[in-house]
Amino acid sequence: MAELVIPSVQYKKSSIEAVREAQAASSGLGDTLTWNVSEMEADFGAVLEDLRRYEPGRDLPDGFVHSDYRWLVEGDRYLGRVSLRHTLNANLRVFGGHIGYEIRPSARRQGYGTLALRLTLPRAQALGLSQVLVTCDADNYGSCRVIEANSGQLEDEVQLDFYDRLIRRYWIMLPGASGA
Repeated sequence: MAELVIPSVQYKKSSIEAVREAQAASSGLGDTLTWNVSEMEADFGAVLEDLRRYEPGRDLPDGFVHSDYRWLVEGDRYLGRVSLRHTLNANLRVFGGHIGYEIRPSARRQGYGTLALRLTLPRAQALGLSQVLVTCDADNYGSCRVIEANSGQLEDEVQLDFYDRLIRRYWIMLPGASGA
């Protein structure tokens, strides 16, 4: 059964394989396409430390918010990642939202994205959030389905000056929340 875990060296081999897979397919978000596999192999501890750079209790660079990463794994197999941003700044309110996720190409269309987002929602609620913003490219139909399967309500679609694709912005109300 797949679960969210704190990134660890136990998943080194599988996570590096997933990065290679995403890069070969030119299919990934954010960091995955820019990660240097040779550096990951040489110093995986540095990768893990980098993933912790925005955790609570750490000094943040200007413009950043506290967040944490979890990896979706099944046994020793890395399936994907989730980042949960604890608050929103002006930029994240438009692009990025509270939760970002990515599933390795070979694990897509198997329900793992829906599961990863669903498993992240209780963590968001534990932070005191009553609702979370999740965004995706409007033409990323798989991601739209993942968000909608987790009760995401479309607020709007926006075209940004700095991004060439239309963005969909969804809100998910968390259990026990009474309103926006």
